[in-house]
Amino acid sequence: MTTPRFSFELPTHRVDEPAEFVSGDAVGELAAAAERAGFAACHVTDHPAPDAKWLDHGGHHALDPFVALSFAAAATRDLKVMTHVLIPAYRNPFLLAKSIQSIDLLSGGRFVLGAGSGYLKPEFAALGVEFDERNDLFDESIEVLTAVLAGGDTAYAGRHFSARGVRLAPPTIARPRPPIWVGGNSVRAIERAVRHCEGWAPFGTAGYAAASRTADISEPDDLALRIAKARVMADEVGRTAPLEICYSAGNLGDPLLSVEQRRDLIGSLTDAGVTWLTVNLTADSRAELVDAAAAFADTFIS
Repeated sequence: MTTPRFSFELPTHRVDEPAEFVSGDAVGELAAAAERAGFAACHVTDHPAPDAKWLDHGGHHALDPFVALSFAAAATRDLKVMTHVLIPAYRNPFLLAKSIQSIDLLSGGRFVLGAGSGYLKPEFAALGVEFDERNDLFDESIEVLTAVLAGGDTAYAGRHFSARGVRLAPPTIARPRPPIWVGGNSVRAIERAVRHCEGWAPFGTAGYAAASRTADISEPDDLALRIAKARVMADEVGRTAPLEICYSAGNLGDPLLSVEQRRDLIGSLTDAGVTWLTVNLTADSRAELVDAAAAFADTFIS
């Protein structure tokens, strides 16, 4: 088994210390530190209109993902820049395509679109999007992005828009389009990834499966069963291309777990078929976070 690659979470949710974590200098410095340490990617999440009640009960803020990742890309050379995850239903797919095209070109082809169907009803309402349409809108977005980012003229009659022939130029560096990794634990998410995309991005749900509105994955064995399901689906549809599996365990950066416990967890996830792992590290200052990234990499990234 190949050791998974690791993605470093940029702390754009740390609005309690904006000068330390949510400035252009901070994003650039932390992305560069992650690359220097040996992380293969950095990532940010997507919450354009977070609900106050959700924020008061454990939710978090986020910068616009494309703006934040542009700063990260400008400060690095080889580090991939990812959304983990973005909600396509929040945006017109052609507007999303323009953002993807732009960051793909400016980053030199290093962008990965991690995308999910979403679960926060108040955020959908604030953005004028029907919550119950989110999966259909997600599928629609994949179709539009795949067509228009390939460089051809794209005509498409969507649920809420009509395009007679949209053309983006120049074409993306990543051909035929930047990779899409589908977030979520459901069978529908797995099928979407296997049939149409380059990766699947499940996440550990221990303690909050119901709130996240997706299937529960609390243990490596749960994940292994779903990866096996993905492989069966791939065989059924004749997929031959590899499928990246990017897993968010949630506790790889937990200092309360011993090094041995975390190494065992990484080993179990690797055995299950995981190819990428996301890492969320905490610190009281930017300098401490730089040190934490280096220490994590020295211990766990070969």
